[in-house]
Amino acid sequence: MKGFSARTKSLNLHLSIELSTIRRKYNRARIESLKQPEVGSDSLNRASIETGPEITGQYWKAEETLKSRPPIYNREERDKLREASRFNADLMDFIRPHVKPGITTDEINTLAHNYTLEHGHVPATLGYKGYPKSCCTSINEVVCHGIPDDTVLKEGDIVNVDLTTIVNGWFGDQSETFLIGEVSDVARELVQVTFDSLFASINVLTPQSKVYDIGRAIYDYVKPSGFSVVRDFQGHGLGRSFHQEPGIPHYPTVHTRRDALRPGMCFTIEPMINEGQYDTEVDPADGWTARTVDRKLTAQFEHTILMTEEGPEILTLTKTGPQEGHKF
Repeated sequence: MKGFSARTKSLNLHLSIELSTIRRKYNRARIESLKQPEVGSDSLNRASIETGPEITGQYWKAEETLKSRPPIYNREERDKLREASRFNADLMDFIRPHVKPGITTDEINTLAHNYTLEHGHVPATLGYKGYPKSCCTSINEVVCHGIPDDTVLKEGDIVNVDLTTIVNGWFGDQSETFLIGEVSDVARELVQVTFDSLFASINVLTPQSKVYDIGRAIYDYVKPSGFSVVRDFQGHGLGRSFHQEPGIPHYPTVHTRRDALRPGMCFTIEPMINEGQYDTEVDPADGWTARTVDRKLTAQFEHTILMTEEGPEILTLTKTGPQEGHKF
């Protein structure tokens, strides 16, 4: 028994040394993983950013943690983001007067496509993961990724037009929900709450904010209305890539409490708010069109945000579209 006891002590000492070594290696790796890239660093592995959290259509799938470092953009890169977003906002203003009863969603797509090409830029959605059109048009119960076709907009509809373009290699991204003629009271209220929830989230942001603050602000604003916040799709980082870190859930999640929004980060906030249940389902026929499961109305607004040392800067503000405080 004495011999066994000695061997046991020796084994325990060996295991203790091994565990200590493993802990030191883990802690060093953890510290390295938490280091932020230098401002303007292009040494980021953008391929790993693209293949990080699972992507569903155009939006990050919810409930994913950060798996790579969000890019931190320098002064020159921020100006490129501003330029891309400015063109995207001009495109939205160009589309705006045409979104009315009698137009087809495919005609809206053609207008967006031609305007983008005529200005020497690229429609980002065309061919993206097989998507067949140059914008998304989501009518009534369609939450997102509606594919333009021969559907005619009619009095009483609401339609979200989602535009994304590439300007000199940089992405601009935004969306608006339009009221087509006279709409129902619930449709108008839903659009108003959705629009206001976007600005409620922007207005809480500071250079010290966490991703969590966005979801908390939207959820707290929407909940008293009785509407629900979509959880299946969320916002995303933006820059030289269409979708990258950070992912932006529009409702509060535990993991986003630790995800900092540092100066130099660029991302979209794009709450999708449903009249009824928050659940969605994607049409198996095209693999893109996401609808509310109860077929009740849904609305969405989106802006691209650049976090600066002074706070959030909205890059996709339009000249003729609704501004903060607008009443529909």
